[in-house]
Amino acid sequence: MPLWKPLETLPPVASDPHVIAAVLVPLYEDGGELRVVLTRRPDGMRTHAGDVVFPGGKIDPEDDGPVGAAIREAWEEVGIPADHIEVLGGLDSLTTRSQEMWIAPVVARIRRPAELHPEPGEVDAIIEPTISELLDDAAWTTQDWGGHTLWFHEFPEGILWGATARMVRQLLEYFR
Repeated sequence: MPLWKPLETLPPVASDPHVIAAVLVPLYEDGGELRVVLTRRPDGMRTHAGDVVFPGGKIDPEDDGPVGAAIREAWEEVGIPADHIEVLGGLDSLTTRSQEMWIAPVVARIRRPAELHPEPGEVDAIIEPTISELLDDAAWTTQDWGGHTLWFHEFPEGILWGATARMVRQLLEYFR
């Protein structure tokens, strides 16, 4: 089965008016495996300090919506050029732990540049796990937070949890 076949059924990117931010869920093939690009935010960030996240941020008026914002942010944060990105669809829009910011995840196939360039003010580390690694349920833990189950996946660079973990878990459902 081709690596991309499960993603043919992705829904379109959310265009809901309450969505004010977008992230790119960048996927690429590497040695017969699919990988995803995540980042770790610096500890000194005003919000979500130290979190493992997808490249993304608020939608600017000139972005032309979530897709434009996700593509712009991927360029600014890790150096993925727009012409290396093919949007495949979206995941469910969701909020962060503050529940103030609705985020549209934009899933894309990328042609990974030879080098990714982390923006030092926004990215401390780039993490590129395989989908196979993320599908290993033994690598995940859960905790109950006020009646909500939160997922956690630990990398040497940091812990994936919260809204980004929910996005990753939804993406993985396409591969199960």
